[in-house]
Amino acid sequence: MRGYLGVDVGSVSTNLVLLEESGEVAASVYLRTKGQPISAVQEGLRQLGAQLPAGVEVLGAGTTGSARHLSGVIVGADIVKNEITAHAVAALHVVPDVRTVLEIGGQDSKIIILQDGIVVDFAMNTVCAAGTGSFLDHQAARLNIPIEEFGTYALRAQAGVQIAGRCSVFAESDMIHKQQVGHPVDSIILGLCEALVRNFLNNLAKGKSVEAPVVFQGGVAANVGMKRAFEEALGMEVVVPEHFAVMGAIGAALLARDLNPPTTNFKGFRVTEIDYRTSSFNCKGCSNNCEIVKIMVEGDVLARWGGRCGKWELDLPGARTAGTAVG
Repeated sequence: MRGYLGVDVGSVSTNLVLLEESGEVAASVYLRTKGQPISAVQEGLRQLGAQLPAGVEVLGAGTTGSARHLSGVIVGADIVKNEITAHAVAALHVVPDVRTVLEIGGQDSKIIILQDGIVVDFAMNTVCAAGTGSFLDHQAARLNIPIEEFGTYALRAQAGVQIAGRCSVFAESDMIHKQQVGHPVDSIILGLCEALVRNFLNNLAKGKSVEAPVVFQGGVAANVGMKRAFEEALGMEVVVPEHFAVMGAIGAALLARDLNPPTTNFKGFRVTEIDYRTSSFNCKGCSNNCEIVKIMVEGDVLARWGGRCGKWELDLPGARTAGTAVG
C-alpha cells in the first residue's frame, strides 16, 4: 500500500489519517491530546501503524492544527498548513461545489466561505468555549448522559426551551434554571443546541452569505442535535461527511498529495520511539518580547519558531509552510 499521511493536532484532539493515492481513507485515528501533543502524535502513529499492512509506503506527510509546527518536526512533514486551508481542502474533496464550511472542534469554531473552490472569507472563534466540544462534553457529564447520545436526546424533543447561548457560564446557569422549573431534559438539550447555533451564526457568520452546499465538520458534527439546529436556522440541508471528525487530517494529507514531493521528509513510524524534548525562552532583543519555542532530540535543536522577525527561526528542512490559498 502507498499513501499520504495527514496529522491534525489541536488543543483537545489529535487526528491522523492515511489516504490511499486515490484519496480514500485507508486508516484513521482520533484521540485526545491531553495537553501532551508530542505523546499524542506518537501514540497516534502507533495506532495508525497497527491498522495498516506491513511495508506501507508513505509518499508524503502534511500537518495542520494549532500544533502543526511541532507535529511537523516530529513526523517529518513535507507541508505545514493552517486549519482554514486544510478544512477547506477536505470539504472540497467530499463536496466539490461546497460554498460554506462550518467547523466546530474541541475549543474553537470556524466558518469558511468558498467561491469556485477558492476561500474568499473566513472567521474563527478561539476566545469563548460556548458551543465547542469541550463545553458540550461538560454539559453531557453534568446531565449524566453519554456525549454520544447527546444529540439523540435533542431529536426526541418537540421543541427546545429558550437558552442563553452567548456565554458558556450563562448557558450552564440557564440550563440549570430550566431543569429546576421542570422542563424535560430533551427540550433543554435541543434548546442548548439551538442557542449555540444562534451564537455561532450571530458571531462568525455575521455579514457573510451562507450558501448551499453547506458542510458541517469537526468533532461536534457527531451531535445530530447540532445538525438539526443548523438546518432549521439556515433553512437548508447541512452535509456531515463520513469522516467528519478527522477532516483536518484529511486536508493535510490531500495537501501532501497535491505537493507530490519527489522524496518525502517523513521519518517513518519509528518516531514513536524517539525522545523529543521541548523548551521555550523569551527573546529580549526588542519590546515584542517574543516567546521562542524549540524542539530537541538528544541535545540537538531540530527546529525553533515563535518570533516575529525571524531572528531565531529554524524551520523544518524541506517543509512547505507559506501560502493559504485553496484552488
